[in-house]
Amino acid sequence: MNRMQKGSMQGKGHRLRSNRLLVIAICLLLGTSLNVFSQSTWGVKQTFHVGGEGGWDYVTVDPHTHRVFVTRTNHTQVVDGESGAVLGDIPGQKIAHGVAIVPRLNRGFITDGGGAGAIVVFDLTTYAILGSIQTVPDSDGIIYDAKANRVLAVSGDGGVLMTFSPDIDMQNGKIDPPIELGGAPEFLAADGSGKVYVNLEDKDVVAVVDLASRKVVARWPVKPGGHPVGMSMDPATHRLFIGCRNPQKLIVMNAENGKIEAALQIGAGVDATGFQDGKAFASCRDGSLIAAREESGEFKVDQTIKTPDGARTLGIDSATHKIYLPTAELEPVTTGRPKAKPGTFMIVVVDTQ
Repeated sequence: MNRMQKGSMQGKGHRLRSNRLLVIAICLLLGTSLNVFSQSTWGVKQTFHVGGEGGWDYVTVDPHTHRVFVTRTNHTQVVDGESGAVLGDIPGQKIAHGVAIVPRLNRGFITDGGGAGAIVVFDLTTYAILGSIQTVPDSDGIIYDAKANRVLAVSGDGGVLMTFSPDIDMQNGKIDPPIELGGAPEFLAADGSGKVYVNLEDKDVVAVVDLASRKVVARWPVKPGGHPVGMSMDPATHRLFIGCRNPQKLIVMNAENGKIEAALQIGAGVDATGFQDGKAFASCRDGSLIAAREESGEFKVDQTIKTPDGARTLGIDSATHKIYLPTAELEPVTTGRPKAKPGTFMIVVVDTQ
């Protein structure tokens, strides 16, 4: 080998070593970044003092416009998720529970559990009421399954799952024949492949509904959790995150076979769960927001975030990753549930520190 060939080989070796070092550096940087993200701490970053009369229930967030929809007993407020400004107020409900939105049709849907039961349909731009669909008394939890193109809602007293097309005719349209669940449903999730999972609070099970056959095809116990109320889903791993009361647990369930993969201790009075970026959240009335994540194949509580008392429901903006929890200043407890002080309704915003 002459000097020129030797020099060329040495140059190639130097470049290879440099490239290897660069790859190692990039991997280390990415690993550090991912580790920092997975270990990010969360806390209350803002509080929107919204005011207005009424209690509160489920929260729905539009990630495209960052609007927060929150039901307030006999009306539904629309709040700007960045500024806290009230953008709209939709009146006319008896007992409002939840909101589902279908942006491509510019429609929103509010379950009204009062009276004979109804779902109020409104315009997503003007917030004007477009009409009302007759449903079943105690219409409660509601979501939109985009792949099935169906609005899904449950009735606690009726014990049914209701479905209908979001472009339903407001004059003559009717919901599909309700699906009997064999228990009192609370909240639900859909996998986008034709299966709907419904918490049956009085039976301590998850009912699995096949939309094609319109039947319950399985019932999976949530034990060691108690009465299941809040539910969310990670469609990537087919896991359900179920908030249970008495015993109070966050149940991680395999949505393929009903296997319980984890049962984590949470606070009292859970009412909702959420999932984003590998973390599951459970909001509890006692002023605790539980964050859990998977590590080495095992779920564990990663952080307990202090929130105001009464912040029992949540909505997550999947674009900004902010978590919105409604509550109010509460009167001292004498008997039963604490009462909210008039005009103190607020939405607290939880984000990474």
